[in-house]
Amino acid sequence: MADRPSIDSLKVRLRLPVFVAPMFLISGPDLVIAAAKAGIIGVFPASNARTIEGLANWLSRIERELSAAGRSGMWAINMLVHQSYERFDAELDIICQYKPQIVVTALGSPKRPLDRVHAYGGAVFSDVVTPDQARKAIDAGADGLVLVACGAGGHTGQYSPFAFVEEVRRFWDGPLILGGAIGSARGIRAARELGADFAYMGTRFIAARESLVSDDNREMLVRATMQDIVTTHAVTGVASNWIRESLERAGFDAEKLDQKKKIDFSNVHGDSKAWKTIWGAGHGVGHTRAIQTVAEIVDDLLREDAACNARTRERVVLS
Repeated sequence: MADRPSIDSLKVRLRLPVFVAPMFLISGPDLVIAAAKAGIIGVFPASNARTIEGLANWLSRIERELSAAGRSGMWAINMLVHQSYERFDAELDIICQYKPQIVVTALGSPKRPLDRVHAYGGAVFSDVVTPDQARKAIDAGADGLVLVACGAGGHTGQYSPFAFVEEVRRFWDGPLILGGAIGSARGIRAARELGADFAYMGTRFIAARESLVSDDNREMLVRATMQDIVTTHAVTGVASNWIRESLERAGFDAEKLDQKKKIDFSNVHGDSKAWKTIWGAGHGVGHTRAIQTVAEIVDDLLREDAACNARTRERVVLS
């Protein structure tokens, strides 16, 4: 288990207890660097770099620019550990060279990178969507957990965050990140009140100017509401949330949406992959009302948080 002092020392450096969740084909070095400079942690999937050489260049740039800004180490990386993903070993070699403080694993056991990440002093957090997965990740040696609850964008969970955190906290007192439809300062506070150390926020940052998405995608997010989000296994083989408009553009009718695709993360950048033209978002999509920079989004969240503090003080006075 990662020691609490290291997690607490990370919190001290943050303006908000927020990780920008890793989002496939969305998160890149610009988003990660902007997040750290704004005072939160940016996470990106290693698979977003088209080549291993490109990944090395991204990590070199992230460390160089964050070191110059006094934000060294304020980033994390996400690894696909599914057996079908052929770049795992090469990515792990690069990760061990640049030594991120936190490696987040997805779609498999955190055990695969554990020994090598621990060898350089890093911690491994595991994405989980059920209490059983949480127990297995802990048994495998995970240092922290990322609870992906119902409403998360992209690959999503099925359980309410209220019940999910409560149940996992019965057997786990280590570092905990909660994701799933968190898009506001109130949501961040709720995650902390439930017992999480950090909030995972993805959808709120998809339309950020520093993300890798197109302007068309950004504009679709701004006009989308919670009712425009569709959950289906048909795109990746894993239950995922997508924007209905992008599914319809790609020809996914009701019959196709009911199909369950075989999980296959080989050649993730291949032109045949359906997710290349389909755009994900979570139930918190309604919090995205404009195209902004990461810094502007964080400033908005801080203003919302200050307003929450003022209302709390007012209630205390009135009581």
